[in-house]
Amino acid sequence: MHAFEANFDGLVGPTHNYAGLSFGNVASRNNEKSAANPKAAAKQGLRKMKQLADLGFHQGVLPPLERPSLKLLRSLGFTGDAATVIERAAREAPELLAAASSASAMWTANAATVSPSADTNDGRVHFTPANLSTKLHRAIEHEETRRSLSAIFTDEKHFKIHHALPGTPALGDEGAANHTRFCNEYGEKGVEFFVYGRSEYGQGSAEPKRYPARQTLEASRAVARLHGLSDDATVFAQQLPDVIDAGVFHNDVIAVGNRNTLFCHQRAFMNQASVYDQLSAKLDAHGGAFTAIEVPEAEVSVADAVSSYLFNSQLLTRPDGRQVLVVPQECRENARVAKYLDSLHIRSTSIDDVLVFDLRESMKNGGGPACLRLRVVLNEAERVAVNPGVWMDDVLFAQLDAWIDTHYRDRIAPGDLADLKLLDESRAALDALTGILKLGAIYDFQR
Repeated sequence: MHAFEANFDGLVGPTHNYAGLSFGNVASRNNEKSAANPKAAAKQGLRKMKQLADLGFHQGVLPPLERPSLKLLRSLGFTGDAATVIERAAREAPELLAAASSASAMWTANAATVSPSADTNDGRVHFTPANLSTKLHRAIEHEETRRSLSAIFTDEKHFKIHHALPGTPALGDEGAANHTRFCNEYGEKGVEFFVYGRSEYGQGSAEPKRYPARQTLEASRAVARLHGLSDDATVFAQQLPDVIDAGVFHNDVIAVGNRNTLFCHQRAFMNQASVYDQLSAKLDAHGGAFTAIEVPEAEVSVADAVSSYLFNSQLLTRPDGRQVLVVPQECRENARVAKYLDSLHIRSTSIDDVLVFDLRESMKNGGGPACLRLRVVLNEAERVAVNPGVWMDDVLFAQLDAWIDTHYRDRIAPGDLADLKLLDESRAALDALTGILKLGAIYDFQR
């Protein structure tokens, strides 16, 4: 059956700020406590969505989560009305207020792992929201994420939305940032590639020493079971521990895949040649020919990859069949990465074009083009079943652009999180957004 890949990007939330909450994410920690521009961040992401939609890609929108999260603060013992909760948290535990105010859900590559109906045993598209259990500010997301996904992918005939895995370190799950899928055609059965950083029960080898490994093998295998994936349609691989220690906190910082192509660094995986062999053999069994484009360490170092986010890119197939690599402008500002990209046309690779986007506000907090999107393969019947209000077009772009102008600040510094007006502004923005996207009452304050 004919199918296509849609990208659902997260709208940057009104409380976008740089609190440096993500240990192991180099950019996040380097920009800790600096002032952020939520309006610019939201518009940068929105323009990327619109430009890709204009090029013929199927582009959807995912809403921000409600922030600051009074639910989190109340669960931690801050009582009283909203103003009292925020004032007391700002005074007694500003780090908890920062966690409750994080707009990290904008990086929807962490929202869930998605398996298309061609791969699953019940013929439905499966979603498992990520528990994100290693970081407090992210561990609070999955219930709200599930609610948002349920408002968009509503038809249970076509979609199955699971609950997140139990929130324990043994089952640390960071979603699609550690998952990709290879196939011949999107609508045909493919091979799903799960990448983990460690095994809770010792089934991997060495672990990183400096930064945490956020994805476990046990979590990846659990998601594969929940989605009803067969053994001939899955490959599990471990990240190199020392690369995690160099700032590669998710696999999508060192590798990206699309259809039959894997674009990755030379030092992405343990036993990298064996990983290629497994992917090639299983994809070949489904009628595809696997291709790996491996970037040598001698040309682009791991440090270059982390600072430029060369691999935190989107690898997309245009309607005319050409394959496009979507990169942040930081890739043009790193001389070695720029030189490599300029050489692609003479390397006989399957990458035909490179598109460059300004995502500076997101990049400063550690998220590039790939972080901002959740990939969902849909056939035509499934596309029709998606809530139509979330598909990007000229009308929706104009509405969202005006919505950002109306509701977003152009500056948030750490101290501004204590501003009691920020909660009201954020809620007003989200209340208006649910009307624009036709999502219904998905936020707690609306119920």
